[in-house]
Amino acid sequence: MAINESKLNSKIWLSPPHMSGHEQEFITEAFKLNWIAPLGPNVNGFEKDIETYLKQNTYAAALSSGTAAIHLALILLGVKQEDEVICQTKTFVASVNPVVYLGATPILVDSEEETWNICPVLLEKTIKDRISKGKKPKAIITINLYGMPYNVKQIHAISNKYSIPVIEDSAEAFGSEVNGQKCGTFGDFSVLSFNGNKIITTSGGGALICKTEALKKKAIFLATQAKEDGITYTHKTTGYNYRMSNIIAGIGRGQIKVLDNYVALRRRNYNHYYKHLKKIKAIRFLEEPEGYTSNRWLTCILLDTKQTRDNLLQWLNKNNIEARPSWKPMHLQPLFKDAPAYLNQVSENIYNKGLCLPSGSSLTETDLNRITKLIISYFDKL
Repeated sequence: MAINESKLNSKIWLSPPHMSGHEQEFITEAFKLNWIAPLGPNVNGFEKDIETYLKQNTYAAALSSGTAAIHLALILLGVKQEDEVICQTKTFVASVNPVVYLGATPILVDSEEETWNICPVLLEKTIKDRISKGKKPKAIITINLYGMPYNVKQIHAISNKYSIPVIEDSAEAFGSEVNGQKCGTFGDFSVLSFNGNKIITTSGGGALICKTEALKKKAIFLATQAKEDGITYTHKTTGYNYRMSNIIAGIGRGQIKVLDNYVALRRRNYNHYYKHLKKIKAIRFLEEPEGYTSNRWLTCILLDTKQTRDNLLQWLNKNNIEARPSWKPMHLQPLFKDAPAYLNQVSENIYNKGLCLPSGSSLTETDLNRITKLIISYFDKL
């Protein structure tokens, strides 16, 4: 009985890694052939796997992180010191830090209510205002927050109107789609992450998605210390140690085999939560606009008040269930307190009332029932 009780009360994590069982064959082969360096058949194979999955004539450069991918995208777009880059304020800090690496200024823009992503109306207002001040932004970094695609049609219409390229941060959205087209293919450059909490993982790692093979080669050149051809170790350009290793890429090759299955499982999680919690008046779900398919990396709900959110969060954590508040907007971060910000209060409202529920693809029906019953019991007590 003690064992069963222990299992019933075991920790449920927000988004733990989920191994497919295919990873070991690629890792074993790498050790067998002594391909341990940041090059080798798994790196090339993983890049090809990503390109095949995304389609749209994409070219993938496998890197050490999604952050590295954003950094290289900014460099390839010519962003330099004192330039300005528009960033979605509602995001994780890794989406904005690379702007600072280059000495550029992030211009923070608030969200729309429908997708929680960058607001098209506010985006255009921001661009007009920055141009009027003599500083046309060099790039726009959009986010597919929690796996929900941004407003692709309107954002790219604005991008084209003002000739400002888009970096699509799909770190949380591998497997998401808009009208059948995969996220990670909409930006002039796009970014994927394979961090330990993502829908598929290589423990760490990411990828930069390019529109041409020439841009992919430039990215790889920069990611391997910008070493010129030949054996003399000649360097004319500042480079970076950003290439993915053959071992990590092997994990990725095993993971991408089950990506669509993991998307289905995370969408199952969302559907379970929605079915059992939709009648609670204090809860509102982030639903999909028409034509959008979110990978539901995390299932997110919005509570009626901050106090309700905080109390429910405490209740779940007390019962050994990991839940998290939604990302703290960048304009509220001490790091970016002086950055220009164009706000409409949407991101602050989501931050104050938003809650991310356990969403791992390894969750069982027993886990999901335990979580929903605890949430229902909290509101029944009220």
